[in-house]
Amino acid sequence: MLVGTGSDVGKSVIATALCRIFLQDGYSPAPFKAQNMALNSYATPEGLEIGRAQAVQAEAARVPCHTDMNPLLLKPNSEHTTQVVLNGKPIGNRSAYDYFRKEGREELRHAVCEAFDRLSARYNPIVMEGAGSVSEINLRDSDLVNMPMARHANADVILVADIDRGGVFASTYGSIMLQTPEDKARIKGIIVNKFRGDLRLFESGRKMLEELCGVPVLGVVPMFKDIVIEEEDSVELEQKHRSLLQGKVNIAVVLLRHISNFTDFNVLERDERVNLFYTNNIKDFEKADIIIIPGTKATLDDLYELRRNGVAQAIIRAHKNGTLVIGICGGYQMLGQTISDPDGIEGSIPQLPGLGLLNISTVMTAEKTTKQVEFEFEGKMCKGYEIHQGKTEPCTNDHVQCTISSATPQHPSPITQSGNCIGTYIHGFLDNPSVIEYILKPFGQKSPYKGDLEGLEDFKNRQYDLLAEHIRKYVDMEKLYKIITEAPQPPKGEHSI
Repeated sequence: MLVGTGSDVGKSVIATALCRIFLQDGYSPAPFKAQNMALNSYATPEGLEIGRAQAVQAEAARVPCHTDMNPLLLKPNSEHTTQVVLNGKPIGNRSAYDYFRKEGREELRHAVCEAFDRLSARYNPIVMEGAGSVSEINLRDSDLVNMPMARHANADVILVADIDRGGVFASTYGSIMLQTPEDKARIKGIIVNKFRGDLRLFESGRKMLEELCGVPVLGVVPMFKDIVIEEEDSVELEQKHRSLLQGKVNIAVVLLRHISNFTDFNVLERDERVNLFYTNNIKDFEKADIIIIPGTKATLDDLYELRRNGVAQAIIRAHKNGTLVIGICGGYQMLGQTISDPDGIEGSIPQLPGLGLLNISTVMTAEKTTKQVEFEFEGKMCKGYEIHQGKTEPCTNDHVQCTISSATPQHPSPITQSGNCIGTYIHGFLDNPSVIEYILKPFGQKSPYKGDLEGLEDFKNRQYDLLAEHIRKYVDMEKLYKIITEAPQPPKGEHSI
């Protein structure tokens, strides 16, 4: 199990690397995270929902993703409430206070432990991941994902610390010393992550850390920039605000407050013809070649904010001036005439007018659509997936709709186009080469066609291999294997949950 001194220390990326390393070494690994809080999610082959990070780790392990890999997913609706997804299906919205109360926790604890037991019967080893800081002692009694899960699995624990943010000695020492004696004995190693500069300068620090904590440092992993692994959280998106560039197709993605599944734009972002950036600057939308409104966990709330801050009006003006506007999932809903929420599924806003660029209307529904789909675009078969609430229908019969073949033909998912506006519920829509060439073709000299790009699957596998090579270089895998292959003995007085 990988746990962290805090959030965003790199646990997910190292877990992804270990999944690929164990696969390369002849094992059958699978990822597991009992509870994940993220707006980036994915639809399993069975049409159920899990955190995107575990889907990525499953890709690295070359196994189909499954809800047992992430049985509990929390998708924040606001600062105070979250949608709770259990075993791939939403079971309702809860406030943070209600969710973390001790009452009712045993039912969730039982569910995540059962998921782990099912998974561990099928795969070996299980690469487990904790959440946030491992030392939130005020939440110890209600914790489902960190040390209680390690106890249930009888797992060896590796602590991941982020040296880039500073305070690595205090955060590492404190994370270990705040554990109970039984849990402290489970922590068998430390990985110092996100190092910058000459590693030789930290040799004395490494020894100090080992002496201070009484735990071996398995590796000091340098920061990398040339390996592309999907990000789990949106905290880095605001840094992806670049200036408009001449000679490139400038694509502005609207930076929504509740943005979800921003991995939809990873393929475009690495296309050499494209300058893709996230922004709320009205002037950027006036000058962009393409505007994309992404998915969101709170469509009405984000639409209200776009109208309040003038972004909605800027998008409408740009569309009238010929700019291509694309909406995906919640962004697709915003492109229509109205969005209604009569039952308060999302919150307190009952209805808002959309941007009026597509002749569709949406009504929010309690039932959630989660499925993988195949569709035809420009004569090529494409793939994607859907995760959304709400039912969208044409206001009249004069809308333009691409014909697709879906994983569930009785509920086909439209790709609706009207002039220079395209909307769809399909995440991964922009991962498909035929779609990318279609939207870039009008820009002529800016985006000369360069032939077939490296396929997405081949690209991802190459990145997982590069990541595995990076971790092998800086983490003592021989020591790690020794830790996890020695017969584990629970510390005296410890019991499984």
